[in-house]
Amino acid sequence: MRAVVQRVSRSRVSVRQDGASEASGFVEVGRIGAGLCVLLGIGAGDTERDAEWLADKIVNLRIFEDEAGKMNLSLLDKGGGVLVVSQFTLYGDCRKGRRPSFVGAASADEGKRLYEYFVERVKSFGVETACGVFQTHMLVEIDNDGPVTLILDTSDK
Repeated sequence: MRAVVQRVSRSRVSVRQDGASEASGFVEVGRIGAGLCVLLGIGAGDTERDAEWLADKIVNLRIFEDEAGKMNLSLLDKGGGVLVVSQFTLYGDCRKGRRPSFVGAASADEGKRLYEYFVERVKSFGVETACGVFQTHMLVEIDNDGPVTLILDTSDK
């Protein structure tokens, strides 16, 4: 699994309503205030164990400032929400040609299952959690705070 984790002052995700045009017809499906926006990619071969490890790592990352201004507090310490948005393009391979290959991404069924499992694992920590809609065109608004952006990959654990 791969995750782009951004500390945010707020974040929200909207999806296009059925039959709506590109320019209009989006409806908000998830919103958080201060916290983390997680763009989550599921790779072929990823498991529930990867989701568990990644959820634990993310909610415990010490990337929020303490009273001395040092990044020393986790989401669990500081409070706040997590917005999780599926992002299969994190497995795009651009080494050959000009069109990314996505053969490294999980199948849609397995990706959705593990995405939902990851979301449940984050919720199990008592964290306010909002989500996008899997395999849907989404608009994601991210007010990156810092900016703080980290890339996590379970293959590096």
